[in-house]
Amino acid sequence: MFGGAGMPEKMLLEMNGTVEQIVYRNEKNQYTVLEVNNGQELVTVVGCMPFLSVGEELHVVGTWGHHPNFGPQFKAEVCERSKPATAAAMLKYLSSGAIKGIGPSLAARLVEAFGENVLDVLENEPERLATIRGISREKAEKLSQAFQKVCGIREMMAYLARYGMSAEEAVRIYRLFGSRAREKIEQDPYCLCCQELSVDFARADQIARQMNTPDDAACRVQAGVLYVLRHNTGNGHTCLPREKLLPAAARMLGVELETAEAGLDELLSCGDVQEVDLGHMQAVFLPAYFEAEWYTAQRLQAMMDMPPAALTDANRSIEQIEKENGITYAEEQKEAIRLALQNGLLILTGGPGTGKTTTLNAVIRILKSCGQTVFLAAPTGRAAKRMSEVTGEEAKTIHRLLQVAWDSQDRPVFMRNEKDPLECDAVIVDELSMVDSLLFAALLKAIPMGCRVILVGDSEQLPSVGAGNVLGDLIASELFPTVQLKQIFRQSMQSLIVTNAHRIIGGHMPELTRHDSDFFYLPFYEAGQIARTIVDLCVRRLPKSYDYTIWQDIQVLCPGRKGELGTFEMNRRLQEVLNPPERGKNEVKIDGTILREGDKVMQIKNDYDLPWSKEDGTTGEGIFNGDVGLLTCVDKKAGTLTVIIDDKEVLYDMEDAGELELAYAMTIHKSQGNEFPAVIIPMFPGPKQLSYRNLLYTAITRAKELLILVGEKECVYQMVENDRKTRRYSALCLFLTGGEKRA
Repeated sequence: MFGGAGMPEKMLLEMNGTVEQIVYRNEKNQYTVLEVNNGQELVTVVGCMPFLSVGEELHVVGTWGHHPNFGPQFKAEVCERSKPATAAAMLKYLSSGAIKGIGPSLAARLVEAFGENVLDVLENEPERLATIRGISREKAEKLSQAFQKVCGIREMMAYLARYGMSAEEAVRIYRLFGSRAREKIEQDPYCLCCQELSVDFARADQIARQMNTPDDAACRVQAGVLYVLRHNTGNGHTCLPREKLLPAAARMLGVELETAEAGLDELLSCGDVQEVDLGHMQAVFLPAYFEAEWYTAQRLQAMMDMPPAALTDANRSIEQIEKENGITYAEEQKEAIRLALQNGLLILTGGPGTGKTTTLNAVIRILKSCGQTVFLAAPTGRAAKRMSEVTGEEAKTIHRLLQVAWDSQDRPVFMRNEKDPLECDAVIVDELSMVDSLLFAALLKAIPMGCRVILVGDSEQLPSVGAGNVLGDLIASELFPTVQLKQIFRQSMQSLIVTNAHRIIGGHMPELTRHDSDFFYLPFYEAGQIARTIVDLCVRRLPKSYDYTIWQDIQVLCPGRKGELGTFEMNRRLQEVLNPPERGKNEVKIDGTILREGDKVMQIKNDYDLPWSKEDGTTGEGIFNGDVGLLTCVDKKAGTLTVIIDDKEVLYDMEDAGELELAYAMTIHKSQGNEFPAVIIPMFPGPKQLSYRNLLYTAITRAKELLILVGEKECVYQMVENDRKTRRYSALCLFLTGGEKRA
């Protein structure tokens, strides 16, 4: 039987039939489209149904749906299969290629010889196969083994279903371990936690307890240590100090510290983790993160040793651009332009209003005038789009630039690498603070030696969501030409958003009393009152005063997701008023959240396979983490959602709808790389880890035209006072400066 636990609360139907044709099968997850003969007609059945073959008898449980292109479909929630029952069905099954080595001709001879007993003979009496002309004893044994393998797959699937493994998970487990899957899991249930499968430790632990695995079993302890390391990559750490890793693992596992230490030592001896003496700590890495930071350090040093030739007379080029455009660059801007033209690598940083874009445009123009091929990239789709808008040049996401593909475990693989590098003379990367260690290493692998690299970012913004502190470590190493633009230009001085952002990052309170600029503070001291005020601003006051709308202009940014002023509750409140339920307005519930036609929604992960189309007939694939759009259609019959993102119409299957969430409010972390005309931020005491200077600074710098703080002034003070930058354990800086000792 295939299908996950916890069936949805809807009317389920049953159907029996024979598989007539495999129309489509996704080899990664075994999503299959079948034509099934139910005795009256051919029915299209769709769902995750692993390793089915033509001729098999099925009992399926599910619901009817309607695909916009392919018509009626029966969507299988559960699929039970049995061996073909008649000689005709067996002939069709064996002729389909289900058993390696048996084609239509041999299938006909087998069925003619053994009739309805043919499958029993294949499984239990292979010596009888050798009585047929053309089948040797050796071939008979191989045919029997191939058939037993198919039967074994089915048994293994049923075995995994006992432990709550979905059909898709079972497919991944079988692909990794093959027929030994059951034996492997019974010996070490924590093998399910490996990187290829990524089953959560708690689930594997539950399976292990059912198998009576001791708490201090070596396999459990080692898996626990690995889990703590993997979990902390989600907190931004590429490594952990041994002295912090071991107590954390011991507490989680409920074992003695010495037991955890023995587990770590065994992992080190097997090469499953790596340890490096960084002088101030013994750092323990997962291999991928060690390799990424070590490679990055070596590659950057090689690039500095073999830089491209200096270009043109920089001073003359600067003077020419100033004359043509009627502008005068500040000295620090001129210095940045000169360094970009003279060196192989430049780091350019600066806050809002300091002229990063103006400087960048000058560099691009001069490089192109020298006949250089220049590629522009940013870590997210929104950031790449904004880069295109301010430079007038095409910019791609780093993933697109590197031509991302996906392996059998759905992990990114980049087609552009050391063997097939980018064909360009210069690469400019914006929003570098958002780039994590793994992605930066992949980028460097694709950049040819002698290529000019310009890295642009705001070092005061939040670090990347992924593990690493790339921009901070590069600057801290002091090995690379770095220009920090500090001068705020006159036109930007008129913006209180800009001047207050610089005051905050300098540790000074923002100006909160003025009401004649683009930065406003509204004092309230009760969470419910703050929430109601934000709703009123979005629904009535800002649309009336500025002609802003929540769908195009206004964005609420919250420090966190939980609580009365977190994104969950604020989205619920805003949806309730801005897009309430109406008769004829379709909606769907996804993971406890209602998505309704007319809602503002956001894509929460990169999905390079999602199809989109434009009104002019242009089509393509790929929607990115942070893309915001309007949900225009929920078609329950077809099982699809339609979202308009910018000028693209994107069609989601219900199974992809989990990649969407409401976006009237989003976290400050999710807003990185975006800009919005108007930003509203609730100010109310919350967790200390979400109350610090860089978080407030990042939120404020998302606003282009209007910024409103709503809440307690004391909360603003606390965030400005708290200059704790989120501590990240990483080794890139020390690898660059030679401060490490390999353990």
